[in-house]
Amino acid sequence: MLFTPFEIKETVDMFLRYRLDIRAITLGVSIMDCASSSGADTRRRIREKLLRVASPLVKVGREIEVEYGIPIINKRIAVSPVSLVAGATGEKNYASFALTLDETAKELGVDFVGGFSALVQKGFSEGDERLVSSIPEALSSTSRVCASVNAAASRSGINMDAVRRMGEIIRETAAGTADRDGIGCAKLVVFCNAPEDNPFMAGAFHGPGEGEACLNIGVSGPGVVKAALEQHRDAGFDELADVIKKTAFKITRMGQLVGMEAARRLGVPFGILDLSLAPTPEVGDSVARILEEMGLEAAGTHGTTAALAMLTDMVKKGGVMASTHVGGFSGAFIPVSEDEGMVAAVRSGAIGIDKLEAMTSVCSVGLDMIAIPGDTPASTISAIIADEMAIGMVNNKTTACRLIPVPGKKAGDWAEFGGLLGGAPVMPVNRAGSGAFIARGGRIPAPIHSFRN
Repeated sequence: MLFTPFEIKETVDMFLRYRLDIRAITLGVSIMDCASSSGADTRRRIREKLLRVASPLVKVGREIEVEYGIPIINKRIAVSPVSLVAGATGEKNYASFALTLDETAKELGVDFVGGFSALVQKGFSEGDERLVSSIPEALSSTSRVCASVNAAASRSGINMDAVRRMGEIIRETAAGTADRDGIGCAKLVVFCNAPEDNPFMAGAFHGPGEGEACLNIGVSGPGVVKAALEQHRDAGFDELADVIKKTAFKITRMGQLVGMEAARRLGVPFGILDLSLAPTPEVGDSVARILEEMGLEAAGTHGTTAALAMLTDMVKKGGVMASTHVGGFSGAFIPVSEDEGMVAAVRSGAIGIDKLEAMTSVCSVGLDMIAIPGDTPASTISAIIADEMAIGMVNNKTTACRLIPVPGKKAGDWAEFGGLLGGAPVMPVNRAGSGAFIARGGRIPAPIHSFRN
């Protein structure tokens, strides 16, 4: 295939001017065969398997970066949900498993390891209860481990006991990292309909339905999409939609190339490509600025949900035409702290939690990287989670919450997390209580449309 000079320049501009990158290559590894009745033996097996399977990951990623000139921001590992493996040991606290994962990740040189996870959408096993109770200690004593809990699903409803418990756990996790603005909560996500093949943290885990190992890849390019829209400022929405779709196609083809090559070199199957417009705190890498390029004065104003719906849909349509294995989330992320445009919208008062919640009904994930006052009651945090779980359950889509109650800070204060996590203004929450609602417990039943067979 021959490329025109314009196409070559366009590709170079994507990397050098518009911040196109491979956000993550994530090696999923099953650790189900590491389970034994001895906790120490199980942890030894986990470490040995990860060192055996994942040792080439960072080297392969760097080789591809040099050979292809494509930035790969993070190299990550996702393991089977630890609650399923550690449950066989009979240990009461699973923080030691998180320490093993953290030490192994450092030894391998990977940025994050996901899978300190539990799937509790219908109820808790003993292993699930122990893992959830261990999350605050696990996340405060490690730097690279990420945790997730799937508390709801369209097929099973919302486990309100899990939702109540996670409000408490989030408060405890924030307190355990109070000296760092509660950053432990930035590594913890509560899901509805969690995907088993997600390459993005903090929610990545290697699902029980996955094979022995596979390579999943996450591509991001908000700057590329915004630059494309800048060339069509007088266009109607039909044309804008087509521009986004074609741009997403080009981005996805690049990701497919890298993913297939990385999988080949690692000797594992290629899993999925997640084309998600995942922002960073850097100027020029913002999903909010894409929405504003469509004609909105600020992200969050009236029309934002409609703009985001079109953006997400066109990204998905472009992606599925470019790769036969699109999965994970694929769409548009709207984390507050990781998007300088979102931060600006919060500071100007154009966007609040209620508007963000409405936007999550049409985008990829949910209420993501939102700093809230440190004195927010656990029941209020649980109620925010419950609302987001309901959106995912009823709409048969993945939704999630990554909420950070910042110890000692109130609405309007600044919380700093650093790196790709960025920083954010602390956002106010509704002060009317939800305690009696959350205290009911039990399970909100699945919606009627879930009974399809």
